[in-house]
Amino acid sequence: MIASMLLSSVEAYPTQRRKIEKSSRLMLSLKRKDKPHLQPQISNTHSEVINMIRVQMQISSKMDTCIRRNLVQLATLRTGEQIDLPQLALGLLVGIFKSDFPNEKLYMKWKTRQANLLEEVLCYSPSLEKNERATMRKCLATIRDSKEWDVVVSASLRIEVLSSIKQVASKLSSLPGRCGIEEETYYWTAIYHLNIRLYEKLLFGVFDTLDEGQVIEDASSMLFHMKSIWSTLGITENLHNAIYGWVLFQQFVCTGEPSLLGSAIQELQKVTSAESGNSKEDLYLSHLVCSRQTIGTDIHLGLVKAIFTSVSAWCDDKLQDYHLHFGKKPRDFGMLVKLASTIGLPPADSTRTELIKLDTLGDDVSDKIQSYVQNSIKGACARAAHFAYVKSHGERTHALALLANELSVIAKAEINEFVPVFSKWLPECMMISAMLLHRFYGERLTPFLEGVSSLSGDVRKVVPAAYILQEELTQLYNCHSKSKLRKPYLHKLKNYEIEKVVKPVMLDWLISQHDHILQWTRRAFEIEEWEPLSVQQRHAASIVEIFRIIEETVSQLFGLHLPVDITHLQALLSLIYHSLDTYLQRVFDQLVDKKFLYPSAPPLTRFTENVMPVMKRKSLEFSEPDNKIVKKLDELTIPKLCIILNTLCYIQKQISATEVGIRKSLTLVEASLNKRSEIETDESEVENSLTHSEAVDELFATTYDSLRDTNANCITKTRDLIGARAIFWDLRDMFLIQLYNGTVEGARLERILPHIDSVLDTVCSLSYEDSRDMVVLRICRSALEAYVRVLLDGGPTRAFSDSDITLMEEDLGILKEFFIADGEGLPRSLVEQEAKQAKEILDLFSLESDMLIQMLMTASELINMGVSSEQRRLEDAQTLVRVLCHKKDRNASKFLKRQYELPMSSEYEDVTSNLPALSEIVRSTSTHWSTTSQNSFSSIKKKIQEATSEIRNNSGW
Repeated sequence: MIASMLLSSVEAYPTQRRKIEKSSRLMLSLKRKDKPHLQPQISNTHSEVINMIRVQMQISSKMDTCIRRNLVQLATLRTGEQIDLPQLALGLLVGIFKSDFPNEKLYMKWKTRQANLLEEVLCYSPSLEKNERATMRKCLATIRDSKEWDVVVSASLRIEVLSSIKQVASKLSSLPGRCGIEEETYYWTAIYHLNIRLYEKLLFGVFDTLDEGQVIEDASSMLFHMKSIWSTLGITENLHNAIYGWVLFQQFVCTGEPSLLGSAIQELQKVTSAESGNSKEDLYLSHLVCSRQTIGTDIHLGLVKAIFTSVSAWCDDKLQDYHLHFGKKPRDFGMLVKLASTIGLPPADSTRTELIKLDTLGDDVSDKIQSYVQNSIKGACARAAHFAYVKSHGERTHALALLANELSVIAKAEINEFVPVFSKWLPECMMISAMLLHRFYGERLTPFLEGVSSLSGDVRKVVPAAYILQEELTQLYNCHSKSKLRKPYLHKLKNYEIEKVVKPVMLDWLISQHDHILQWTRRAFEIEEWEPLSVQQRHAASIVEIFRIIEETVSQLFGLHLPVDITHLQALLSLIYHSLDTYLQRVFDQLVDKKFLYPSAPPLTRFTENVMPVMKRKSLEFSEPDNKIVKKLDELTIPKLCIILNTLCYIQKQISATEVGIRKSLTLVEASLNKRSEIETDESEVENSLTHSEAVDELFATTYDSLRDTNANCITKTRDLIGARAIFWDLRDMFLIQLYNGTVEGARLERILPHIDSVLDTVCSLSYEDSRDMVVLRICRSALEAYVRVLLDGGPTRAFSDSDITLMEEDLGILKEFFIADGEGLPRSLVEQEAKQAKEILDLFSLESDMLIQMLMTASELINMGVSSEQRRLEDAQTLVRVLCHKKDRNASKFLKRQYELPMSSEYEDVTSNLPALSEIVRSTSTHWSTTSQNSFSSIKKKIQEATSEIRNNSGW
């Protein structure tokens, strides 16, 4: 082929051509093989292309030089007749010798190839006589014999042998073509099989030798120059397109490069779109016959049709299992179907030779596509089942769970990649794929479901995978336009009986989980020591475990991917409610009510100055709470109470997170159920499912609002206990006994602040930041309550003069600023609000005794009229009486002695058992000053004197 192109491109000098013509042409070629001065020239353009072809055909430069030299000389001897293959072979045999090759093996290979070519061209021609055929065989045998041809035979004898061959070749070359095409030779039809193989071999030279999947950059130039040998090999444009498309297709099959397939499609489309009507070319192509064996029978086809049939057979083979061949290369699948639609597909009847054209819709096309879908799905399912079986042994996962996942992958590939391509010819192919996958898995799932009795590990893995697969197959089955269906597919996919089998088991499992979690909750609380999990996680470990079990239960329930009806939701929320409520109730019961930390009020006395210290004043002693309360307080230290509070705050957040998570899971389940209900869900399932948002919201509200209320009560009780314990238990001696005891100046508030600051440090270091301020507020509130108790329930050891009030106001300001902490503590407005009562009480101490007595009279009248309040407030009778009792003033003392006969503060030890109740005092005061009740004053006064109960503080304090 290289020689043919060289010969067609030689441009020899005219003077040199005239010299050559003077001698015998054949002898001249032999004599001048050693004369280097006769070097013809080739145009630069042709030379570059020929050199490129030489490189692509992997021909050595030395052989290239040798061939060029001889063929140029052969070209100078032409008289204008068309060159053909026998002439080329003879010309090379005349001018190329053993010495032109680097070794004898290459020479013998080359010489044998030339002899074989001459034999195939000449010996099998029906136009030869018997004796001519015998002469040809004898001559070719001489050429093949290396010893005889290169050693024994003389030069003249070699010329005689080649002349004999040339004579026969000239005879055949002179024969006319059979089809009457311009430039047609006898050899077009006589040796078309050889011509086609040679041209095919040359076309393979367009591929890069280093990367066989790529076409060289100069391929277009190479193809253009190949047209110069079309007349030699009998190539027409239509035939070139078919052969080049076939070459590109073969290279794609070898390399898998998609661009080659695209190029092959383009070439073959040129063939199918070419206009017919050239009868001579059609006649010529009809003589290019190929044989193809089918079921033991030889079928003869035209060359182009044979190419189409071969390509079609390959496409048919790949489409029979397109999941295997194109599962990882979906782009190639689309191109393959495009190729098949260009050339056609093999008919179902193997005896027929006409390919099925996809450009016309019909039963043959749809049946063919349906067979591809069925066969490919069948093969893919079989491989998936084998893969799942093998993998299940290694991963210890049930094979059905793995199989569902594998079939899901097949379904996704089907709906995303393959079905959109096939639906053009078979709209119902989506339904066919879904039915096949559904049936394949259902045959294996049914026996498994029949053996389900509990939510075992296998059930938890198989059921979700099976349900997801069912959803995907349902989507695949219904993902089509019914208006385009050409075949009736009216039946629906029958759902697997997953819900029927598993839902009762789900309910039994939830009930068992309910008992299990309650037991675990009780056990976890009993062993809880209220230590933080870590510096960052300052809540208790027990609640983390409880929520972990709850979350696992929720995850396992919704992880089954089954519709959850109202019964299952009730069981789940009941489980959550009872586990958390049990925990919260135990926390609540473990706490101590702050009222048990408040000391009893000391006896009311009136101020008196000791002229003669007959006896020492006895310090106040508080009665201890019940032993059970004391034991609880010993266990509930401030650090542990902070951890309890952190745990309750954690519960508060997790309750909301759990509710949101369950609602989200329900939304996903409902969305899936609603999608199914549009096409297949029966009425009973819809009725029992959670489609009624009002019922669901009510169920959630009943459960979670109750939990939030209980948790909020626990948080409030814990915060109050932290504040009350810090002040009324841990600091009660410093605050309630020592503060202002004896004298104000000698027992100021500033001595207590470092101790309160230490408590605040502990609280702030252990509490979560978002709840820290509320705890500090409780401590501030308790401190101010204690301060008010010192003012009003200070007992016989406390009496305040006008000068003391100034110091006490300073102390109150110091206490407020302590909690404000220069703007880094509690808000000033909040502290001022909390300290409002203490400030107002100090204002009462600043008033004259007569003014206080008048205010007491007014308040007592209100009580006598039935206007009273259980809680202490400014200017009520109880507050005013207590202010008078603690006021260091003679008029106040005289009033209290005259009206109530209260003992002096120095005598309180002897009279505590004979003091009247405070409520009786204020009522008698009201009666005494009432203008409408003067007659009853003496009787009320007598009742006061006879009262035996001790004056105590109102329980509201």
